Amino acid sequence: MSDATDPWLIVGLGNPGPDYAANRHNVGFMVADLLATRIGGKFKRAQKAQAQVVEGRIGPPGAASRRVVLVKPMSYMNLSGGPVTALRDFYKVPTDHVVAVHDELDVDYGSLRLKLGGGDNGHNGLKSMTKAMGPDYHRVRFGIGRPPGRMQVADFVLKDFSSTERKELEFLVDRSADAVECLLAEGLERAQSAYNS
Repeated sequence: MSDATDPWLIVGLGNPGPDYAANRHNVGFMVADLLATRIGGKFKRAQKAQAQVVEGRIGPPGAASRRVVLVKPMSYMNLSGGPVTALRDFYKVPTDHVVAVHDELDVDYGSLRLKLGGGDNGHNGLKSMTKAMGPDYHRVRFGIGRPPGRMQVADFVLKDFSSTERKELEFLVDRSADAVECLLAEGLERAQSAYNS
């Protein structure tokens, strides 16, 4: 069982490389980048896994701050579980102190949902993580909505946000980073009541 001194692994899910950087599927990377900026860190290559990491603390100074390792797997989305599990083991992080930040088709754009455990809902990053370490990790689900018309899901998630969506994107990424910080500082129930929409 985890306790307050255990570190947290915050995993932003996405695909590496400039071609994917602004895709809907890469919103996890966007949130991880913002959190890294907030803690004054820069991502660097992990020694123990195919990933980039930043170590630091989130929250107010003193006992209330939480030790965190921010992670961006560099393995492509459908292989995220390997690097995440390697880092979880290396940093000795309990599975319930792992947080996946990811795009979510079944949540409307502009909405967030936080939860612990559950299925993968067809999300390849979650599928890989769950296969590697079981389902009992936290999720911060960033709503991207369903594709319009007959567009395939795979095409939709690998497209950039629309110009209309981009007007709100910075605010929503900021809100998602706030939700991660609230989850660590105040627990899941408080974060859900503050951020689930």
